[in-house]
Amino acid sequence: MALTIRSDLRLCFDRRFGRIFALTSQFKYWRSGRGLVDGVNVTAEGLGLKGPRGWAFRGITLDAKPGSLIAIEGPSGSGRTSLLLALTGRMKPTEGTAAVGGLGLPKRMAALRRISAVANVSGVTDLEPALTVGEHLRERALLQSRFTDSLPDLLRPRPQRAHEARLRVDAALAAAGLDLESLPKGSRTAVRDLERLQELRLSVALALLGRPGLLGVDDIDLKLSDAERAEAWDLLRSLTRAGTTVAAVCRTAPADCVAVRTGAKDAEARGDEDAAAGANDDTDDEKSDPEEDADALA
Repeated sequence: MALTIRSDLRLCFDRRFGRIFALTSQFKYWRSGRGLVDGVNVTAEGLGLKGPRGWAFRGITLDAKPGSLIAIEGPSGSGRTSLLLALTGRMKPTEGTAAVGGLGLPKRMAALRRISAVANVSGVTDLEPALTVGEHLRERALLQSRFTDSLPDLLRPRPQRAHEARLRVDAALAAAGLDLESLPKGSRTAVRDLERLQELRLSVALALLGRPGLLGVDDIDLKLSDAERAEAWDLLRSLTRAGTTVAAVCRTAPADCVAVRTGAKDAEARGDEDAAAGANDDTDDEKSDPEEDADALA
């Protein structure tokens, strides 16, 4: 009997120690820049989306390997944001074929939202100016835990769950290159007091809390100086080196990206203005549930 109890205690200790070791290793792994989540491949053939005002984009062909940096380039109003949202499962294409991580569009949009995230998309991921950086991080970490953790994870002791949440936040901040100590009031700094590049890094960090295989970032070069723009692209490159596939909307794509251009001659009207309104619509064929709705937030 004593031997059985001793074995049970040892098993319990091994499990708890293994859990703590795994979390610590996970945190160090992100900080080293090697990444935790494998990126996904992204393919498209003749992809198009037609809205009330005409074609947002049309004839898009793309073949990107896991861990690629995809640049969606074109002038403002050429359907760039609509394409980004379509590739991340947040807008439904109306013609052509596409697959992300083996998930075909548009039938697997809900599943795609669970392995992808978007950042810096106006009307979709807007930050609240009055809230602090810490409040944004805690809110998103809570949502991620509520809608993605398994029941056994949710039933763990609160201190253990809080510790894991802190590790996840620290890892996301490190990957996004946002140093809270460099902010005027640390984590209590209001979003309205952030510089443009800092705000971009925060939006990326929030998206990374879900550990996406595909990260979509809108307007990567908007309102940034040349030096800041270079820093932003370096950030995205570091994420791809860590294993995440990244798609970014820009005016001009760097030479080392997998570039896809919107605004072809046969693309009629502008779809970006409709992107924010349609981004959260559950338009796929799968039945909506609370978990799927929450995925659209990330």
